[in-house]
Amino acid sequence: MTQIDLYEAMQTLRAVRRLRPDPVPDEVLHRVLQAACWAPTGGNVQPWRAIVVRDSARKQALGEHYLAGWNEYSADHRAQLESAPEAIQAKQARMLDSGDHLAENFGQAPAVIVFCFNPKLMAITDAGLDRISVVGGASVYTAVENLLLACRAEGLGCTLTTLLCGYEEHVREILEIPEPWGTACAVPIGYPLLGGHGKISRRPVEKTAFADHWGNPFSA
Repeated sequence: MTQIDLYEAMQTLRAVRRLRPDPVPDEVLHRVLQAACWAPTGGNVQPWRAIVVRDSARKQALGEHYLAGWNEYSADHRAQLESAPEAIQAKQARMLDSGDHLAENFGQAPAVIVFCFNPKLMAITDAGLDRISVVGGASVYTAVENLLLACRAEGLGCTLTTLLCGYEEHVREILEIPEPWGTACAVPIGYPLLGGHGKISRRPVEKTAFADHWGNPFSA
């Protein structure tokens, strides 16, 4: 089993969308799923389940819907980029190119892990507010992040995508998901085709964290 410092894993966890078709061993899949199980959830209920999709026909069926979702998303994104500075266009073009590759080869990913959730097992404390509800995800996406970090430690490429959530009824049928379970995301994983993980670019603490009140930058 690969050993990697946790902070190094977080600093180098890229979205890897170009994957080799080589199968991922069962014991490796078990380890990354075990990492997901260690994630904290409200009341320790673990209101999520993960479906490891390796069947070719099911992956291909998911891939058809993923491609449709990606084509719609990427068309809008490309249109918005037309007026952006050249440097931003170049950076986003690389992302879109890798996204095209994933969409065109989604069905060939060695494994696609679909995370599901049961809303009846969640205390969704913001459900009555006049805005989009996000609290339910707190008991699901912790497990997803644990799995992503474990994939990084194992040398696996991966990326979190929610595009298939827009086709939930089709995904339910393909994967035989019962009511009231919904879908939270899909994570295609496999060994990287190219460079894989590496240095990431994110806003610094001073741009994202405040001290005591909004607008007062936190600094060490």
